[in-house]
Amino acid sequence: MTTNFVKKGLVAAGLMNIGGVLVFSRAFTNSAINDADPVVMSNFGLLMIVVWGLAYLGAAAIRSDLKWLMAAFAVEKLVYVVVWARWLFENSLSQLYAKDFFAGAFYSIYGLNDFVFMLFFASVCLFWRPKE
Repeated sequence: MTTNFVKKGLVAAGLMNIGGVLVFSRAFTNSAINDADPVVMSNFGLLMIVVWGLAYLGAAAIRSDLKWLMAAFAVEKLVYVVVWARWLFENSLSQLYAKDFFAGAFYSIYGLNDFVFMLFFASVCLFWRPKE
């Protein structure tokens, strides 16, 4: 695992959070996303996802050991994965797609995306050490 790989992974995580929220929420105007989970995916919640994206981009510029920061990022992603899985068991994706395609697509992929980046952050935490 190289420093360049870790940096690119952090940039990808940041862009996914920021771009994903802005595209699927139609710049915070898609109320179907809010309605489907008004606690976690309110406009405030979506804004906080964007803020996490900014944190990932900021971390990409750090040139020292990121072990504990990556651990925090992995835990944050784990929380979203658990919330997403719970949402899937308690709600209907087909009904959400019928209401709004973008909202359905958002709820179809956000947990999978978070799971992939959770694994990335955890592996960086556990296995990567920057060369001094």
